[in-house]
Amino acid sequence: MIQVYPAQSAHRFDHGWLQGSHSFSFGDFYDPGNTSFGPMRVCNDDTIAPGRGFGAHPHSDMEIVSIVLSGRLRHEDNLGNVAETTFGGIQRMSAGTGAIHTEHNPSDSEPVRLLQLWFMPRTRGTAPSYSTGRFDPAKLEGKMLPVVAAEPSEEVVGIAQDMTIYLGRAEAGQVLSFQQEQGRRIFIYLIEGRLKLQGEVVLLPGDSARVEEVSALSLAAAENTLVMVIDLP
Repeated sequence: MIQVYPAQSAHRFDHGWLQGSHSFSFGDFYDPGNTSFGPMRVCNDDTIAPGRGFGAHPHSDMEIVSIVLSGRLRHEDNLGNVAETTFGGIQRMSAGTGAIHTEHNPSDSEPVRLLQLWFMPRTRGTAPSYSTGRFDPAKLEGKMLPVVAAEPSEEVVGIAQDMTIYLGRAEAGQVLSFQQEQGRRIFIYLIEGRLKLQGEVVLLPGDSARVEEVSALSLAAAENTLVMVIDLP
């Protein structure tokens, strides 16, 4: 089963300093039929104005991943971590028993665009932690590259959930193939471009799809495309 959520169905907002969309219920946007997909709770596509950001705020028992698409994102937390991330960088915070952090755009001229993703952890009440990682953007070309996973490596950031986040680029006419085990869920978010899913379903920027009972996917780029695919339990 493939359920498509067009970009226009997402909750779009413009607070001046912050613009973007929520693919799931978030903040003042509540849809009782759209609160989660497996352990996934949030997919926000945010653009933060220069010199602005989120002040100190708490989280607990949540895996929070920030993927920077353009610009720079600065993170600080009460665990003593400070980091700046650009495209190719990943930030992951396991909030566990509780963590307080800030996220802001340190540039005085350039906005930052990021995807912020939240997932329920496998185990509640663990010690909070934070990590960053980098992948080589050139390795995205023509394939699905894992950037976050339960089993970390040099270019893959670890996460406390049985899942993997992939990014991939395809030129017009290329087909990205994705194969997963039976019984898993797949979440797709189109960042840029236009593609056909399974040769039939057309996705445009900001569209998402939630896939169940399908283990093999074909993602055919109708124009140059950047896409995120998440394997979920």
